[in-house]
Amino acid sequence: MSPEQPANGNGGYEPPLFTPRRAAQTLLVVLVLLIGIYFLFPKLVGFGDALSRFGDADASWIGVAIGFNVVAIATYIALFKAVVGGDALRLTWAETYEINMSGVAATLLFSAGGAGGIALTYWALRKAGMARRDVGRRMVAFLALHYAFYPLALIVFGVLLRTGVLPGKSSVELTVIPAAVAGLLLILGLLLALIPPDLGRRVAAQARGERAQTIAANVAKVPVIAAEGFRFAISLFAHPSRGGLAVIGAAGFWAANIGILWASFKAFGVEVPLAVVVQGFFLGMVANLIPLAPAGVGAVDAGMIGAFVLFGIPEETVFPAILIYRLVAFWLPIPPGVIAFLQLRKRVALWEEEGLPVDRGQGSRGAPAPAETGKVG
Repeated sequence: MSPEQPANGNGGYEPPLFTPRRAAQTLLVVLVLLIGIYFLFPKLVGFGDALSRFGDADASWIGVAIGFNVVAIATYIALFKAVVGGDALRLTWAETYEINMSGVAATLLFSAGGAGGIALTYWALRKAGMARRDVGRRMVAFLALHYAFYPLALIVFGVLLRTGVLPGKSSVELTVIPAAVAGLLLILGLLLALIPPDLGRRVAAQARGERAQTIAANVAKVPVIAAEGFRFAISLFAHPSRGGLAVIGAAGFWAANIGILWASFKAFGVEVPLAVVVQGFFLGMVANLIPLAPAGVGAVDAGMIGAFVLFGIPEETVFPAILIYRLVAFWLPIPPGVIAFLQLRKRVALWEEEGLPVDRGQGSRGAPAPAETGKVG
């Protein structure tokens, strides 16, 4: 089979989503949105040429931002290795790097909210020999652990800002409301983990007819797998000796991203309180869920700009600082991500032709581990 042959079931090794036409369309949308957000919008609302200060940025602080970005990528890969590529599927660090950086490129170029990266990662793990159910369970655990610090940060820093423990604007809409929503999301996640492993059997027992029972059992597989993933993620939190690398990776990723944003403001000599940087960062990143543009381009930019303006940071500083953050954190990883994707295609071709030479362990076959199906803790 040639490398250009499209995927057919699980037999080919061309990934989903990736076509030159889709890439060209995405880049056009990105260009239009960036021009609108950073060049047209400031003039329309009376901010003038807000990017005129872009050339005044301190290059040394931009270098610091790039250094934080390297840390962010490294911790993200460590998290993936600990949750997905460790006991379940013994991926090498090189394989882990290629899958993750390809996923980053897919997220940035092909979808909002991370859907492109999830699709490519799922494809790569299936090609690496992981069973479908295990891919779903481990990907849920990875995403749950990865995003757990998101609501936790909104709650902690929202409370600290509102109570005056940390300096910064403490209006209800910037502190209490985000903290309340984040708390609700955490509760929903914990409730999801309580879904019993035998939900399919229970639901099927209530259905009438063999066909209805089969459909009910199949539908129930989705929440059951999600619950198994959440339980596994919680078990990693509960057992630092086993999940330390995963927890450090998840926390380190967000800390490094906040470091990029902090350095971007420092590049213009602006002192933004740490709590404000954290809260503004996570409030702005909520817009990444809007499925209208790749990687939330336009939505995240506008969200972060709006959040920091509401916190009282001068607009003439916010616009160039957020642009630097987006360039470093989102667009700088694209070239290595594309290269990693090309390397991954070759590696998948070898897996297909040589029969998966890497020892994949037992985690991708058979029953799930007790930590994933039993009680948490």
